[in-house]
Amino acid sequence: MKPAPFAYVRARSLDAVFDLLDEHGDDARILAGGQSLMATLNMRLSAPEVLIDINHIDGLSGIEVNNGKVRIGALTRHNAIAASPIIAEHAPLIAQAMPHIAHQAIRNRGTFGGSIAFADPAAELPAVSRAVGADFILQGRNGTRTVAANDFFLGLFETAREPEEVLVAAEIPVIPANEKTAFTELARRHGDYAIMGVAAQGSADGGNFSNIRLAFFGAGDRPILAQAANAALEGQPYSDATVAAAQEALGADLDPMDDLNGPPEMKMHLARVVTARVLAELAS
Repeated sequence: MKPAPFAYVRARSLDAVFDLLDEHGDDARILAGGQSLMATLNMRLSAPEVLIDINHIDGLSGIEVNNGKVRIGALTRHNAIAASPIIAEHAPLIAQAMPHIAHQAIRNRGTFGGSIAFADPAAELPAVSRAVGADFILQGRNGTRTVAANDFFLGLFETAREPEEVLVAAEIPVIPANEKTAFTELARRHGDYAIMGVAAQGSADGGNFSNIRLAFFGAGDRPILAQAANAALEGQPYSDATVAAAQEALGADLDPMDDLNGPPEMKMHLARVVTARVLAELAS
């Protein structure tokens, strides 16, 4: 299929974007990398009147670390993030997730901000952002506001971004020296959306788990921070019993949807499998 007719505008400033959003409202879509948007256009799942291309606006890409936080511009390409020594050193969970995001051609164009704003519950970066405690910077005509990743994802493809706002950056706390990360996903083929996956960060110093954040994707209508499982791990040593307790607690955290990948019962089994894998890695 081909997309329905639409107008195209190449914006040169955020003010121009805000003008267009005011004029067109829900009939406008923002074009960043376009790796998700173009597919929905071609399948006519989305039929905007106008696409607003923000790729030529200065200041919306780049990676830097300052005051204990890594800032990633919303237009930063996936491959730039994968190659960044700043990300590898200070936000290693993001670096671990990058090779799992689609395929090389997609990573050449896809953007960090596009993945976050699209909010696919089976995508890697929304879950990673919850595990690392990211904040998202949203800008509108009247200024900016910061929304924690834990408050940003509201439902299936639904976020806290207002229609007149643009996601301009993410800020991630530099990983503490005593914390480790682990990431795994299960997919039919490498590069496909995950059937089930988990991003994990926390400490196993002294032999006991502390401040573990397990964030699941492919497990519901949004990325899910597994609060019950995380609580079950707090202060506990790595052991078969501890892993089993965390796996059992997932029943209070996850509500997988029945879809083409399989029934909820299968997905809950896979959630327990990936939990065991990342806990073993954190404890190693």
